[in-house]
Amino acid sequence: MTALYKKVAFIGLGLIAGSMARAIRRDHLADQLVGTARSASTRETARDIGFCDEIVETPAQAVKDADLVVLAVPVGAMGDVAREIAPHLEPGAVVTDVGSVKRAVIDAVAPHLPANVHFIPGHPLAGTEHTGPNAGFAELFENRFLLLVPLPGTDEHELARLKLLWEKMGSQVEFMDADHHDLVLAVTSHAPHLIAYTMVGVADDLRRVTDSEVIKYSAAGFRDFTRIAASDPTMWRDVFMNNKDATLEILGRFTEELFALQRAIRTGDGDLLHDYFTRTRAIRRGIIEAGQDTDAPDFGRGLKR
Repeated sequence: MTALYKKVAFIGLGLIAGSMARAIRRDHLADQLVGTARSASTRETARDIGFCDEIVETPAQAVKDADLVVLAVPVGAMGDVAREIAPHLEPGAVVTDVGSVKRAVIDAVAPHLPANVHFIPGHPLAGTEHTGPNAGFAELFENRFLLLVPLPGTDEHELARLKLLWEKMGSQVEFMDADHHDLVLAVTSHAPHLIAYTMVGVADDLRRVTDSEVIKYSAAGFRDFTRIAASDPTMWRDVFMNNKDATLEILGRFTEELFALQRAIRTGDGDLLHDYFTRTRAIRRGIIEAGQDTDAPDFGRGLKR
């Protein structure tokens, strides 16, 4: 097929950018891929593995002549990157991002971009706990949702082209308002990550008392917590700093629910616990029915030993 873009520039060379680059190259969706990262060692690794057609030293160099620019840096760095690339953007270029917070990114990026470029924020609901140039793989977005957050006055042609790019990479694309996005993600991603970090932190305190038993006897629930809590600390620090209100609202509700369960356990209210667990079990079934996970058990057996 004819390429959708002539030149795609990646600012940031981690999991998401790497997976995009591999998927774009697999399906010939762009003529040229160029990338850059703040770290010299990251750039060197990216060169060694053939991450892009060209790895350059600065964002300003990367965006030259690019008709699509992907901001794949931590949320807290978006504004500075936008300020740096703004004078060098090609007229008519599309600038998008892959951050998991949208209102703060829009507020940080939009004021710096010239009027003759198109800013279309985005967020792929896909990822792993792994980071860095080697972490990406072309299948990451298969059957995963991609949320686009078009701003008022967004060019319909450019919106449709970016939507098609994500669909060609395997994503199910939907549109969402920025504030609603941040509330939804606080429920589905941000608060769960914070809870996982907290649970692993509690277990770490306990491990000092029990000598390594917490790790040695980890069951699936705790293993899943540790996988989530292994995610990029810089990225998640920025997420919580930039989606503060929505995350705190959901954590407040979580605390109320937790207190109710504590009370049920303390008073021996088995009926309440059973009804609660029955209701929440349906959420898991819904995720499987939506094709966002499989019900096939693995119990860690797929791990290489």
